[in-house]
Amino acid sequence: MSAGRGLTIERMVELGRVSRSGFYRFDESARPDPDMNLRDAIQRIALEWPSYGRPRITRELRRRGWTVNPKRVYRLLREDNLLCVRKRKFVVTTNSNHGLHVYPNLAADMILTGVDQLWRADITYIRLREEFVFLAVILDAFSRRVIGWALDRTMEDDLTLTALRMALKHRSVLPGLVHHSDRGSQYASNDYTDLLREHGIQISMSRKGNPWDNAQCESFMKTLKYEEVLRNEYRDLAEARAAIVEFIEKVYNRKRLHSALGYLPPAEFEAQLAVQNKEAAARQLVA
Repeated sequence: MSAGRGLTIERMVELGRVSRSGFYRFDESARPDPDMNLRDAIQRIALEWPSYGRPRITRELRRRGWTVNPKRVYRLLREDNLLCVRKRKFVVTTNSNHGLHVYPNLAADMILTGVDQLWRADITYIRLREEFVFLAVILDAFSRRVIGWALDRTMEDDLTLTALRMALKHRSVLPGLVHHSDRGSQYASNDYTDLLREHGIQISMSRKGNPWDNAQCESFMKTLKYEEVLRNEYRDLAEARAAIVEFIEKVYNRKRLHSALGYLPPAEFEAQLAVQNKEAAARQLVA
């Protein structure tokens, strides 16, 4: 297709450094793009969720009523330069050089069938304008939901204890529940392990030099940084705390799709699971 003085649409898009959908949107003399509305929907999702790739964007489109296949979505993503970029690594915050007791890895052999069977904990850093602060989180390993968190200026024991107390307040401690973390001193401290034992929670820690033992937490931390932290510049701790709780509670837990959950957000996945368990219990009573 050509327009203007012999220039093709592709060449004008290249010279103007705009997407094809952007060209059609502003050049009413051009032939309408049959994918215009779909391109617009894809671009809106890509702006809302910068780290989404083809699978999640396809699923999100279907949730919004579109009938599309992955190949079509990939073609439009490629043409509009919306394919995700490779992610870079982040700083490790673990200090396992301490004389505290280290516990074996119980999580490695667990086969999960529901929530509150395995909790995973980790710490990362958040950069503000003039300082670094630290975030401790606890995730339910089955639903990927963040169930406890704390943000503060230091990585002292109070940081992880605050996150743990939040998880204990809002979740049920079932028999056999395992808490898994790295070997950091914050998780091996007497105050932390005593609180776990007080609630009958088994303690599990990653193998030495093996961060992949806690890959789910690492994945959440990267998601938080790419979809929230790196898109903002927080003035102070209060502003960072407000923004991060908004992301955790209203975006990550309730809106962000997870491929491991059948492309559902964690809260929706847990709600469906609760309904299924209730229906299964009712069938057992009838039988």
